[in-house]
Amino acid sequence: MKATVVGSGSWGTALAVCLCNNGHAVTLWSHNPQKAEEIQKSRTNPSLEGIRLPDSLCVSGDPSCVCESELVVIACPSFAIRSVCKAIAPFLSKNAVMVSVTKGIEPSTLLRMSQIVEEETSRPVVALTGPSHAEEVARKIPTACLAASASKEHAELVQDAFMSESFRIYTSPDIVGAELGGAIKNVIAVCAGVIDGMGGGDNTKAMLITRGLTEMARLGVSLGARKETFAGLAGIGDLTVTCTSRHSRNCRAGRFIGQGMSVSEAMQSSGGVVEGYYAAKSVIELARRQGVNMPITEAAYSVLYEGNSVNSAVETLMNRKKKAESEDISWI
Repeated sequence: MKATVVGSGSWGTALAVCLCNNGHAVTLWSHNPQKAEEIQKSRTNPSLEGIRLPDSLCVSGDPSCVCESELVVIACPSFAIRSVCKAIAPFLSKNAVMVSVTKGIEPSTLLRMSQIVEEETSRPVVALTGPSHAEEVARKIPTACLAASASKEHAELVQDAFMSESFRIYTSPDIVGAELGGAIKNVIAVCAGVIDGMGGGDNTKAMLITRGLTEMARLGVSLGARKETFAGLAGIGDLTVTCTSRHSRNCRAGRFIGQGMSVSEAMQSSGGVVEGYYAAKSVIELARRQGVNMPITEAAYSVLYEGNSVNSAVETLMNRKKKAESEDISWI
């Protein structure tokens, strides 16, 4: 199969390596032609240190490189996804299947990433998501992800393209739940980092992850997602890894904030795009539109955008009125 990965960050590069290892003809596209040339010559990418790129991998800075690709993986940051899709759309094969691996919600429209890709390319889209740090996937450390799509045929196409002895892919028809889990967990992960920076304990982290999952599912179900999706790879799986891993930029940024660094300084010091920062604004707007209560996300938004202190945010959360853990369980 001919495939192109659009976006030469760590995750895009790791997925390009996976596809090459599975015997596909793969091109990796970078928005920066100079960077593309450097990667092509050195067979390494500074975004994914320590990984030698397969000799068969082509690297290009020309958006027309997607031409004739059967599979086109969109792996750019959420803020760039619309402009990148516009750039490649004229060159896409009419039979191309798009794979969205970016996690987020567009601020201006509150659309999920797959909705933007479909809107700009008019091609079918599969969301590939789950607990998957690029550094580990590229090193063939056992990992599992979810290929979610309204089309079983397209989900299974992506499953077959990526599946290997170290990378297991499951399928799901719930693309709404899969993408919302991937976007919202980034916000919760920033909060997890704040807890670490403040010197919080294991109890606190467990509380955050558990109640954060409740918020994710609550919003997801209101938008048509299946509740059980949040008990799987795109929900608790992705949430756990992002809240606990040393690889997580969201967690790293939150840790800086918890230690007293300003939000702007934390974003600049985190070593890349902190998707949870952008997602916090979009998720809270979506929750308010849906009339869904998301106190942890509200607290994150108040710190990231309204200048609230982390101590005040924690105090507000802990002093909310008492309630039952589940709204679905009755005493009778």
